[in-house]
Amino acid sequence: MTPDAKIVGVKGPGIAVPGNDIDTDRIMPARYLKCVTFEHIGQYAFQDERFTPEGKPKGHPFDDPKHKGAMVLVVNKNFGCGSSREHAPQGLHRWGIKVLVGESFAEIFAGNCAAIGLPAVTASEADVKALQAFTNGHPGEDVTVDLSAKTASFGGRSVPVEMREGARRAFLEGTWDSTAILLESLGEIKKMGDKLPYLPWTGV
Repeated sequence: MTPDAKIVGVKGPGIAVPGNDIDTDRIMPARYLKCVTFEHIGQYAFQDERFTPEGKPKGHPFDDPKHKGAMVLVVNKNFGCGSSREHAPQGLHRWGIKVLVGESFAEIFAGNCAAIGLPAVTASEADVKALQAFTNGHPGEDVTVDLSAKTASFGGRSVPVEMREGARRAFLEGTWDSTAILLESLGEIKKMGDKLPYLPWTGV
């Protein structure tokens, strides 16, 4: 992996989306799962939470100009529950989110986030609520999530955050992208393929 694959931390403005048990269908409605690529899926993040069926804005934080350019999404309990659709973290990531801080995440959702270079860290209920209050009261001000130190810093204070150790190490070492690692190993894969008489090597 290249050195720029390492994700040691993220620094940028925060945005709070409050509520427990926000499932993947709310994050990315099912009708957008038929997309061929994820390239433009970011515009549909929280689509039904943001707009009425007639297209009228509901006043969601993602549409608040004060939070333009937000990179740190702060959520509550069991975020990303429901179906395992990878479109949900893809939509958030392509909207501009670079790290999530929450009280807890659905396991498959957190794994899908890790697979695309989007860390999802947890903090205590009190610390998450304090961070949400900060992002609401100080839009545009930076929040720093340090995966190495396992902290989130904002408004002159620092709180502890946690993450599954295997995923955290993968970010710090730059090994989170399994596809890139596989492509880097094509030479070794070919050598092994050549040794297997039942697996003719056709190359890539």
